[in-house]
Amino acid sequence: MALLTRSGNKAANKTVNKAARKHEFIVNTIVGPGSFIRGDIEAPGFTRVDGNVKGNLHAGGKVVVGKDARLKSSIIGTSITIGGVVDGNILASERLVVLPSALIIGDITTRRIEASDGCIIHGRIRVCQSEESWERAKSEYRDKRQLSSSASSYSQRN
Repeated sequence: MALLTRSGNKAANKTVNKAARKHEFIVNTIVGPGSFIRGDIEAPGFTRVDGNVKGNLHAGGKVVVGKDARLKSSIIGTSITIGGVVDGNILASERLVVLPSALIIGDITTRRIEASDGCIIHGRIRVCQSEESWERAKSEYRDKRQLSSSASSYSQRN
């Protein structure tokens, strides 16, 4: 990742690059063991979940779902690692890593996937290699999510 400053100063550019890389590894949001969250989570950066979540998770950065975590939610993030149980769809813009302890019930859309021996995935897996196929898949994912959300709110009103 290269970030440039207006000054063109190489030392300033190195400082900005270090700060940007450091920000990638700082955990912005943690749902700790024993915690239960009902509702959607929107986080600007790295998110770690070791508790229970019922609601969608949209992270602007990496997502780690620990082996004891239980989520009934769709997950959007850049690089996602799943070690626990996820009942919902996953959209990972960079990659998805599925650990041996993971159980995923839902569809997966990503650019790269690494699934360990012993994990369980029950759903469709879509790996997009070109930018065009990624953009189309991302659009379809959001359309399906919007439709599902509309149907859910309609059924709750009636």
